[in-house]
Amino acid sequence: MLDDVRTTGDDGAAAADSELRQIVLVTGVSGAGRSTALDVLEDLGYEAIDNPPLEFLAAIVGTPAARPIALGVDIRTRDFAAEPFLEQLDRLHANPALAPSLLFVDCEEEVLSRRYTETRRRHPLAQGRPLKDGITAERRLVSPLRDRADLVVDTTSMSPGDFRRFLTGHLGAGQIAGMAIVVTSFAYRHGLPRAADLVFDMRFLRNPHYHPALRDRTGRDPDVVDFVSADPDFQPFFDRITATLQPLLPRYEKEGKSYLTVALGCTGGRHRSVMAAERLAGWLRDEGCRITLVHRDLAEPSEHA
Repeated sequence: MLDDVRTTGDDGAAAADSELRQIVLVTGVSGAGRSTALDVLEDLGYEAIDNPPLEFLAAIVGTPAARPIALGVDIRTRDFAAEPFLEQLDRLHANPALAPSLLFVDCEEEVLSRRYTETRRRHPLAQGRPLKDGITAERRLVSPLRDRADLVVDTTSMSPGDFRRFLTGHLGAGQIAGMAIVVTSFAYRHGLPRAADLVFDMRFLRNPHYHPALRDRTGRDPDVVDFVSADPDFQPFFDRITATLQPLLPRYEKEGKSYLTVALGCTGGRHRSVMAAERLAGWLRDEGCRITLVHRDLAEPSEHA
């Protein structure tokens, strides 16, 4: 569940940024949620346009005084190819009146296949051939866009509400300038978060799962927080995490990184990683960062911890 979004920053930077027209190009693999992303951005105040011809992108953007705009582009777009798409993106970046960003919506193949099967829709590139072949062909076509994306969001384990809160935290109209940071807890048994930039393993800490009074609680509950905090190795390790991040954050921003995902994992994603993610999100807020807090696997049954 995504549960906490807070934005902070310099008012002068925010004022300067607000003079630029925010442009979000939304792309990704079919079935991952690109259309949903456009709907969410429209609700957030963006003018949303789906699948305009690539050669018309610059004309559609218009004047910098207009409201922010979200443009959906995928393999159904007329004359779609990665190279001309990226050329158009470069032209937008060259315009000093614009603030363009590229959002790539992704999803694991197994979940994509299930979505197509459940909805009985046909994949755009699977006409007359197996669905898997269509998905593979599309990934090959759009992989250069994923490499250039400012923000990659994997919807594999996201509910529609999670997806909406994620986009609101990162792309809500009127957001201030500065790098947006996602802090996420996760379960190693479900694999690493695909978008993670930095990963910290909390499995060395004492495990609340093996204490009956704590097993069905989570890292948000005070008694679990106290249990994890009491581990003599927790605070020194947490201090090393913050000491690592403190010099990195301004350097990432200086190099133009718009989004950073910091992941903290434990076996089941319910106790140690949740507590540590909550603590880290609080520290980052105190540092003045813009935060989205995600507990990816918190809803999972507590068979593991």
